[in-house]
Amino acid sequence: MASRAGTARTSLSDPSSEKKGDELLRKMTLEEKVGQLVQYSAGQPTGPGTGRTDYDDMIRKGEVGALFNITTARQTNAYQRIAVEQSRLHIPLLFGLDVIHGFRTEFPIPLGLASSWDPLLIEQTARVAARETSASGIRWTFSPMVDIARDARWGRMTEGAGEDPFLGAAIARAYVRGYQGARLDAPDSIAACPKHFVGYGAAEGGRDYNSVELSEHTLRQFYLPPFHAAIDEGAATLMSAFNSLNAVPASANPFTLKQILREEWGFQGIVDSDYTSVGELIAHGIANDGATAARKAFLGGVDMDMVSSLYHENLVRLVRSGEIPEAAVDEAARRVLRVKFALGLFERPYADEAKEASAMLQPDSLMLARTAAEHSFVLLRNQDFSGRGPVLPLSNQTKTIALIGPLADDHGDMLGSWAGQGRPEDVITLRTALIQKMGAQNVRYAKGSEILGGSDDQLVEAVKVAEQSDTTFLALGENAPEMTGEAASRAFLGLPGRQEQLLEKIVATGKPVVLLIFSGRPLTLPWAFQHVPAVLAAWFPGVEAGPALVRTLFGEANPTGRLVVSWPRSMGQEPLYYDALSTGRPPRDIDLTHPPQNGIEKFVSRYIDEQNSPQFPFGFGLSYTSYRYANLQIDKPSLSAKNLNDELHAKGNTRSTLLSVSADITNTGARAGEETVQLYLRFQGTSVAQPVCALSGFQRVSLAPGETKNVTFQLGPEAFAFWNDQNKFAAEPAHVTLWVAPDSSQGVQGTLEITK
Repeated sequence: MASRAGTARTSLSDPSSEKKGDELLRKMTLEEKVGQLVQYSAGQPTGPGTGRTDYDDMIRKGEVGALFNITTARQTNAYQRIAVEQSRLHIPLLFGLDVIHGFRTEFPIPLGLASSWDPLLIEQTARVAARETSASGIRWTFSPMVDIARDARWGRMTEGAGEDPFLGAAIARAYVRGYQGARLDAPDSIAACPKHFVGYGAAEGGRDYNSVELSEHTLRQFYLPPFHAAIDEGAATLMSAFNSLNAVPASANPFTLKQILREEWGFQGIVDSDYTSVGELIAHGIANDGATAARKAFLGGVDMDMVSSLYHENLVRLVRSGEIPEAAVDEAARRVLRVKFALGLFERPYADEAKEASAMLQPDSLMLARTAAEHSFVLLRNQDFSGRGPVLPLSNQTKTIALIGPLADDHGDMLGSWAGQGRPEDVITLRTALIQKMGAQNVRYAKGSEILGGSDDQLVEAVKVAEQSDTTFLALGENAPEMTGEAASRAFLGLPGRQEQLLEKIVATGKPVVLLIFSGRPLTLPWAFQHVPAVLAAWFPGVEAGPALVRTLFGEANPTGRLVVSWPRSMGQEPLYYDALSTGRPPRDIDLTHPPQNGIEKFVSRYIDEQNSPQFPFGFGLSYTSYRYANLQIDKPSLSAKNLNDELHAKGNTRSTLLSVSADITNTGARAGEETVQLYLRFQGTSVAQPVCALSGFQRVSLAPGETKNVTFQLGPEAFAFWNDQNKFAAEPAHVTLWVAPDSSQGVQGTLEITK
């Protein structure tokens, strides 16, 4: 799982643009150079700001390089005209926005999109987002968030691809390709900005903005690969993080921002601070004033200061006092100009206001949103009910449905956090779609409770509605904008408010219940997983939430989503992740109702009051059909570590296939289905402790009833390399166990020897 060094796949610079940039720099005053490094929010704030609004005059003087949180073509064009037509050197502004999972067409939250295990689908959603965003004159998104997230208490888990670096890297590449397109200078392409560099997802206690301690091994092996993949794919910009990393704030960290990013990876683009993170160096304790904070952030590797105004207020003086070399300012300004040239902003600075509206919510975009939602749903439980077989999919002969819950007819929450320009009125709710399917007379609705709070009368009404219906859909979960996303860490991961009480009362009616969980993280629901026959993780599905859910619940779409985070049994298990290192006393699940019978059972890495295993493992997800895995084949009994390392460090971006691993997958059910086949590796006998297992490949395979397909994985040298005791990525002699599996907890096994 090496994150190999190398230059970016798509270079931002070309000789012509570099020459133009150098010519501009020679004409620029120091104030104008610093101006390119200044970014302000001119719209809806996403954090504490400066209160400045005098942007027109600053733009006219060349003192601002970028603006964000502006959302329409009319607004971007108005500011752009000042920059291009009224400033001395006519340098265009760069407009940015947090376009996280869609601009106007809102797709499922990134955690849901990642649950599709479908990078091509994710790339297509990013392409739609780029088309809509660019139509409003915004050519820069602060996305993708590629932080590894191992702790469900952290609210920003909703924005990423989960806990695994291999899957996270594949998804990071997909977002960059989708946003930036085949050519970054195409008018419908936008610059990607992988964030938050680095370790932000490992905040202590899952508490947002908190400090982070990561060994270099953990950093290199687990947290850096998605960032490296995004840079290797050609990401034009990168955002630093709020947190400190090993006591050094990430927005003033030369080890990560200079040594790794610039020197090892060859990154040529812009490093942007996250919101006021430059000013926050004072609160971190490494600066006593704004000038020191600006100096440390700039010399630490941050090119552009988002919002804090400290570069604007201090960099010119710091250069003239000799504390910052002007050559360093030149290089940072050159990087900003490089991205502006790469985007074609000098040739096409304005958006076409007449075409803006027609770019939004196009029919093919909405159809893609529906498909993405269907692929994001993870079926967690689908038990037999009273001897009648699994509850799902529902028969079209079902006469009456009770639709209950605070999220059953909710518009705004379906958009999720960071909803771009998505509007509640764009959303088709579950209630609307269900009525379209069954007719209003056959759908009985009751809210049952609020997300937080509610009344006894609501509970009574909900029970009555459930008792009068054949089946109940229960739509429960979180409040998307307040309980998920930034500044939304939770110490309690159960259902909020009175929803647990509502759940128990509805189940007590004895009618079949389908629980739909709307959330930005896995929730701890031990009672539900024991008593509710069918449970679907719906995340926050976006504008096509209702139609996608109805098609899935009635079997027109077969659930294909798989978990990208380990689903906890209880909050005390967090942080919880499948690829933990092996310990000297490996954990095991035992019968908690009886005390350990001997020292072998007692003195192991375990809880005394909870199982070690998750409620559902990484990679898990049920289907309306079933699959059998068999006949694992490995085409070589051994590989040479020397040959692997020679190939790993060969020049160029291509790698040879050194091993083929295959297995037969059979659809043993009566329905067509799509299985996500996963490959895991475990190493024994190496210089450092190894994960229990690590994802090394995945494929989505469509199978008709009774059909068998042979699925083959082609592995290159990076699959066998890891950060070793010599502080480098390398393969070593080892005994390797391989699984081809439906999830991280099972599968058909084989072995391989890596010799010297």
